[in-house]
Amino acid sequence: MATRKTAGQDEAVAHAFAPAVLELVREIPRAQVRKRRAPEAAARELAGAAALKAALAAGSLALPGGVLGWLAVLPQLRAVWRIQVQLVVDIAALHGHRGRPTREEILHCLFQHATARTVQQVATRAGAGLPAGSIPGRVLQLVARRVAVRLVRRVAGRRWARLLPLVGAVGIGAYAYLETARVGTAALVLFGEKRTHST
Repeated sequence: MATRKTAGQDEAVAHAFAPAVLELVREIPRAQVRKRRAPEAAARELAGAAALKAALAAGSLALPGGVLGWLAVLPQLRAVWRIQVQLVVDIAALHGHRGRPTREEILHCLFQHATARTVQQVATRAGAGLPAGSIPGRVLQLVARRVAVRLVRRVAGRRWARLLPLVGAVGIGAYAYLETARVGTAALVLFGEKRTHST
């Protein structure tokens, strides 16, 4: 019975998270920086600044107990994710990436733990042949749903997730900082490799 209840809570949170994930890639922002000859150092500096900004955006919160507590801070998580999206866009620009990052690239950097093979799997099941950088709307909705489910399960499965109500604002701020730093690293690796292959 407890397992069914937990699964039901996970589904409820995932149902709320999916539109928020989808919203992130509907309108990708413009870069706020330009290409650099040595983009790695600039990218790390940007990632550090973004991590601090994300920590401040989330650190004023105290998370209620349980997985459903994440619903209470979803608006603030959206704010953190927007900071992370801008970070990915800017790191791409630093590396001379033409145009804005694709939806796949944004999702990969923000939710790397959840999107491994997800786009390919969902697209295959939906019968869609996907050229790089263009996910049909119906497929994107399925991807967002899959990402949300995996994100919730990942959070629920972490021991520190149950401790966050105790550590309060400090814990949430630390979570946002570490996750944003991880996003910066993922973007640095992704666009660093693309830059290497294009030269």
